[in-house]
This record gives sequence, C-alpha cells and structure tokens, in this order.
Amino acid sequence: MEDIVKKATSHPKGKVKIAVTDLDGVLRGKFIHKNKLESALDGGLGFCNVIFGWDSSDLCYDNVQHTGWHTGFPDDVAQIDLSTYREIPWEDKIPFFLADFDNGVCPRTLLKHIKLRADKLGYQCLFAQEFEWFNFQETPHNLHEKNYTTPQPLTPGMFGYSLLRASRNSQFFNDLFDLLNEFSIPLEGLHTETGPGVYEAAILYSDIIEAADRAAIFKQAVKEIAMRHNIIPSFMAKWNENLPGCGGHIHQSIWHDQNNLFYDANDDKKMSDIMKSYIAGQLYCLPHILPMYAPNINSYKRLVEGAWAPTTLTWGIDNRTTAIRAIPGGKKSTRVEFRVAGSDVNPYLAMAACLASGLYGIENKLTLDKPRTVGNGYRDTHHGVLPSTLHEATKIMASSEVAETLFGKYFVSHFTQTREWEWRQSLKPVTDWEIKRYFEII
Repeated sequence: MEDIVKKATSHPKGKVKIAVTDLDGVLRGKFIHKNKLESALDGGLGFCNVIFGWDSSDLCYDNVQHTGWHTGFPDDVAQIDLSTYREIPWEDKIPFFLADFDNGVCPRTLLKHIKLRADKLGYQCLFAQEFEWFNFQETPHNLHEKNYTTPQPLTPGMFGYSLLRASRNSQFFNDLFDLLNEFSIPLEGLHTETGPGVYEAAILYSDIIEAADRAAIFKQAVKEIAMRHNIIPSFMAKWNENLPGCGGHIHQSIWHDQNNLFYDANDDKKMSDIMKSYIAGQLYCLPHILPMYAPNINSYKRLVEGAWAPTTLTWGIDNRTTAIRAIPGGKKSTRVEFRVAGSDVNPYLAMAACLASGLYGIENKLTLDKPRTVGNGYRDTHHGVLPSTLHEATKIMASSEVAETLFGKYFVSHFTQTREWEWRQSLKPVTDWEIKRYFEII
C-alpha cells in the first residue's frame, strides 16, 4: 500500500482521479491534488451527499430521507480504497482510485457487507459480468441538437459475431480491448452482436468486489475511449423497440479451498446441492428485488417475450430463454448465469442481489423444487412471471420482508423511494407515441 501511495503521489501531473458510484451506477468523481491524497487516506474525503439525493439527470429527489433540502446536503465521507489503484492509459496514466461510503445507501459498501456474509461461511465468490451495448457515430452536441432522435449506428445491419464489421472499425475495436486491459479491466472476449453497431464484451472473472469494480468502471471507460473516436455508446436496456435489448448477464460460482462448490461429479447433471439451493434462493427472491436488476423505466422494455431476455421465473441447463441459465461443466467451469440483468444495471447492486439471494437459498436450505425448463422458457409460466413495470416491481420490493432481510430496512426504503421517483418522472412527458396516436384522430 505504501508503494501505491508513493507511486500515485510521484506522478508528474501532480493529481489523482477519485470516483464513486451513485445509485444508478453512474461514476461521479473529481481530481484532487497529490498532497490531498495522503490526508484523504487518514480522514476520508468529503463528497456532497447529493450524489445519493438526485437521479441520473441531476434532479433532486423529493421523497427520500437520507438527504435533501431538509438536511442541507452535507458531505458524506468517502474512504479511498487503495486496492483499486489503476492508471488511466488514455489520460497520461493519471492515477485512479475508487472510494465508497459507510452511510447505509452506498452501493459498493452494500456489496461489501453481503460479501462478508459469504466470507463467514468460508466462501470465495467468483463473479463476472458481460455487457451488450449499441455504438453510434455521434457526438454529444449532435445528439442534443437532434433531441436524441434517429442516432446514426456505427454500422448498419444485423451482424452478430462479424469479423467484417469489427474490421470496419478496427482502431476503436482494438483500442477497447487493449486500453481496457491496460486499465486493469481484462476482457475474456469482445465481438459484434446482432443489431446495428452492437458490441458485446465479457469481462474476465474475479473476486466479487473486483468483478463489480471492473464492471462499473468498464461502462465509464468504454464511453471515454469511444469519445476519442467520435462514437457515443449507449448502455440503455432497449433503445429501439424493433431491435434486441442489451443484456448485462452475471456469471457466478462459489469456491472453498480452490474447490468449486457448484460442481458435484456424482450428480447426474454435475450440479451440487449448494448450487441447487443457490439457484432456488435466486428464484425465490427474484420477484422481491427485481428493481436491483431492472432499475429503470426502460429496463422493462427489454424484458419481453422473444427478445433474448427472460420474462418468467424459470431456470434451465444451458437455456438462454430462462431467468437463470445453469452451466454445469467441469470442476472449474460449472457456474450460474443470471440473465435478468440488463446493461443499464448498477453492477454493485445487481451482484449484491445475486449473492444475497443465492446465500439466502443456501442458508435456508431451499430445494430446487421448480423443475428445470426444457425448451421455450417464455411459455413456462407455471412458477410465475416477472413484474412488467418498474412501478409494479418497486411496490413489491418496498413492502417485502425478504428484501429487508437481505439488505436492511434503511437501504430498501431509500432505494425504492428513488425508483418511485423514477416512475413518477416518466409520467410527466408527452411522448412521440402519444402524439402520433392521438393528435389527429382522437
């Protein structure tokens, strides 16, 4: 740690970038002088707690207790995590750190608390997230001028796994792979997906906190790298009703003493009882905590039938139409892929929800009594379907004892209040759909 501090403070630029995440997973941060770093390590670093009191558009909530006009928006103290040290390769290798807060609502701290529960059980949790996102040949000014209508995709047509389309923008494509790796976000794979200008990246697995750090920084890093190519990426769950949505699938396994506890050589499916209880816990808790996986109005436009996103409370073996895809393989590769999460998630909250609900299943010895789905998961509604709107999902979570058991009353109250605000914001605008449908004929 002393070496890290010395390296950061000796950088010739004389400054350090510090970042935290808000509830929407947006990186908020600032530069500090190198001399400020050492004092911040001793006493923390003040951030106006409005970052937990406003939405992704910087509009202040009117319904939360943690902060607001009624508190005067004081500072919350952020603690810099030296283990997150990175150098930003496209910004003269400026030192970069993540920080978090012990304030009851910080997403990164919530995940750390959930990880402690796993630690006490002797579990090491290996996670990885993969993202799909669209890329557009636009600039921020252009998008604002055209009011975000008809953005120009980076490439035309539906070209999944296309080497041709990747080659067409090879400089950007290679910059993503190489610069992310230099930024300590190693990719397992990068390819085009089905849709105009769509890429998919799978981040290499790691311990759950590092995995969430990589995922949260990944989205910011992709945007910064793309900006240098006059490209605007979008991690919206569904930007166009006629095109596929964007997933943010989460791969998970639990280990102890270098043994994958999800693997059982004696089981006919190679799935251990722990793996089955873990899946059972996720299925049981899923309807209670869906806003942690689908946090925005737009998230639910992705969760529709036939759009490569689940709509039912189902699991299957290597089945991409179910909510949970079990991938039983060898001793190292056996894992769970949680497919509900979209690319618009806050990785800390989504991973906290995955782990907490999986541990709930293990600790309560839940059995996987829901039969696995064979074939079309959209048609398997025997065990229930997912809530279809943020409003419905938030109402369920706000009154759920399961959610409070997993995350505590204070966090659940604050988070669901922010999702209620998001829903109310969506009711105000008059949409293009309404104009086209009603303007002349009604």
